[in-house]
Amino acid sequence: MAARSALRAFGKPYLPSSPPLASRISSRLGHAALVVHGRQHQHASSSAPPTRLHRQPAAMAPPVVQLKAPNGVEIALPTGLFINNEFVESSSGGKLASVSPINGEEICSVEAASSADIDRAVAAARAAFEAPAWRQLPGAERGALMLGLADLIEQRRETLATVETWDNGKPYLVSLNEDLAEVLACLRYYAGWADKLQGASIPTTTPAKKLAYTLRQPVGVCAQIIPWNYPLAMAAWKLGPALAAGNTVVLKPAEQTPLSILLVADLVRQAGFPPGVVNVVNGRGADAGQALASHPGIDKVAFTGSTLTGRAVMKAASAGLKNVTLETGGKSPLVVFADADMEQAARWAYVGIMSNQGQVCTATSRLLVEASVADAFSRAFLDVVRSQAKVGDPFSPDTTHGPQVSRLQYDKVLAYIDGAKKQGAKLELGGQSAAKAVGVGSGFFIQPTVFSAVTKDMDIFRDEVFGPVVAITSFADEAEALRLANDSMYGLAAAVFTQNVARAHRVAAALDAGTVWINSSNDSDIQVPFGGFKQSGIGRELGEAALAAYTETKAVHVNLGSRL
Repeated sequence: MAARSALRAFGKPYLPSSPPLASRISSRLGHAALVVHGRQHQHASSSAPPTRLHRQPAAMAPPVVQLKAPNGVEIALPTGLFINNEFVESSSGGKLASVSPINGEEICSVEAASSADIDRAVAAARAAFEAPAWRQLPGAERGALMLGLADLIEQRRETLATVETWDNGKPYLVSLNEDLAEVLACLRYYAGWADKLQGASIPTTTPAKKLAYTLRQPVGVCAQIIPWNYPLAMAAWKLGPALAAGNTVVLKPAEQTPLSILLVADLVRQAGFPPGVVNVVNGRGADAGQALASHPGIDKVAFTGSTLTGRAVMKAASAGLKNVTLETGGKSPLVVFADADMEQAARWAYVGIMSNQGQVCTATSRLLVEASVADAFSRAFLDVVRSQAKVGDPFSPDTTHGPQVSRLQYDKVLAYIDGAKKQGAKLELGGQSAAKAVGVGSGFFIQPTVFSAVTKDMDIFRDEVFGPVVAITSFADEAEALRLANDSMYGLAAAVFTQNVARAHRVAAALDAGTVWINSSNDSDIQVPFGGFKQSGIGRELGEAALAAYTETKAVHVNLGSRL
């Protein structure tokens, strides 16, 4: 595979030595179990009293439900909280229903974590972080475990793609050929980094008297809160650098899409990761998410989701001065100058806003077009939407647009469409529910919708709709284009289309965005840093930059002979 080839080019593939990796890990697990069940632990950076970790009576394992998906795939799905390499029941008996947006019907219910369950998961992650089975595992062997996990995911990719589509609504071929490919590439990329997180020796002002060097060490126990629009891909974005750096993780999926990560959790166990290294706790944001972000045993919080929720996560994490990475909302502009290739600009604009039913944080939903070509571009763009967009059953190979993820999101998008009509935007295409046209009256389908004559005071210009709704606005010159593009509280991404190389780079530098695409849109790369300006987030994910968020730099000073 290309992803594996890239890894081998990046660093030599890990070749197991004797004794085999699985045996070497299992030989450490006995001590790890003693740490989990017998030792007293106090989180070094917490003022909370130490917690005694006693052996708990074995709880009844929650059921593995047997499901048959709409495409005929049969799935054995664990439904429990994944803590310490076991699926366990919620201590409160809480349940979380997964509702398919395809027809509004419940798929199944899973265990929902209480604050007590979060305590259990964090304790397991802390014990695993301190246990030799993980703490002393060489980086190459961590990388080998990650490669093994990627291989298991690849073997189950059809099942994982099926669950992702059933639970989320995106087209099955997108789940299979795009999302799963990204998961595999991301895990394999970071597996290659696991033995390359090196410090440096630093010349001092008195080299004869002092040697100084740095160490890069894992942050500790990481809380990872992932969104519903790309459950598997966002999990890989976060798990990859965290595990490569030697951290342990408590991961909370979005309450709307709890299922696919449970299958991955089972594969974590099969891959041979020590107990407690990866824990998965489904639950509601107000309960499990709040408890996780504010927990004194958590060293780092990584969150992807709305700006509103990101503020709440940051506030909850602030009491413990936790290391925080946030990737939040966006209202990204796509700027089309008169000299642009109109056909390519229209095609990329379609990808930029209509992918994943518009449920993309970097969706270029504001099309800013130079006035002299506004009509020509609009015609070209509408032609692309009409010819390429097919709303329907996401398991059909012809479908390009599935439903919105939930009834709440469906209602929100329709409300923005109604508001745009009332505020005077010109409806060019779509503008209503597509559920009846699809033939699934209770599904959450919306027609791809295009508005023109949108002004900067309209809600669809300013707010993140997170749906298949695009706003076209014209500008007179480059200066006005930049004013309109930067007139937003967000700064996640932007795109510019022009054949003038100097202008392309000039505009890219002037746009307030963490990512700028020149003559493309929404074609990120796992090796390139990703993150936002303004209220679109804090910190960076992907690439080498993500590893900085999951490591601490320790400076070591060595006295070479200075005496007092």
